[in-house]
Amino acid sequence: MQLPIRNLAGEQVGQIELDESVFGVEVRPDILHRVVVWQLAKRRQGTHKVKTRGEVAYSKRKLYRQKGLGRARHGSRGANIFVGGGRAFGPRPRDHAIDLPKKVRRLGLKCALADKLRGERLWIMDGLALEEPKTKLLWQRLLALGLRDVLIVTGGEPDANFRLAARNLPKVQLLPQIGANVYDILRHEHLVLTPDAVERLQERLR
Repeated sequence: MQLPIRNLAGEQVGQIELDESVFGVEVRPDILHRVVVWQLAKRRQGTHKVKTRGEVAYSKRKLYRQKGLGRARHGSRGANIFVGGGRAFGPRPRDHAIDLPKKVRRLGLKCALADKLRGERLWIMDGLALEEPKTKLLWQRLLALGLRDVLIVTGGEPDANFRLAARNLPKVQLLPQIGANVYDILRHEHLVLTPDAVERLQERLR
């Protein structure tokens, strides 16, 4: 399949052939879900922790005598039923990461690319460079193309002016090809790839 290559002015400057084995796969929501869960689980720090009754700063002496007061029996002010007491089964530091086979991860990335292509939300753009690093200038050009919420994936190091102009736009994300991932592709409305990014992605995913 072929897609037009555009520039920042929206003009067609060529065409590119897309590999059916990468961009033409069946879009499987179950695979996309598995990969996104795997990605987000890996991002979790896992440093959350609460104190148990053995760690709260209270005396270990018995609150009051066992019998004769008509009150419930208690042995420690740090018990979990008291305000400020230790938590019984609270979170502990741990690793939230889960395992996912490499071939499932690769298939997930293919499905994400194919989903953007089928929804006509995949653009191939060349000449992503600006005369000066002005956020307003880049935003006006993206608005003219209808690209309000976009992930831009480049093959190599992006143009310095373009990178500086894009970093202050909340719904515009710039990534190198090696950082392309399912979660970021799905959470943006449009995906823009440079021709060299397409070539490198196809080499990775064939």
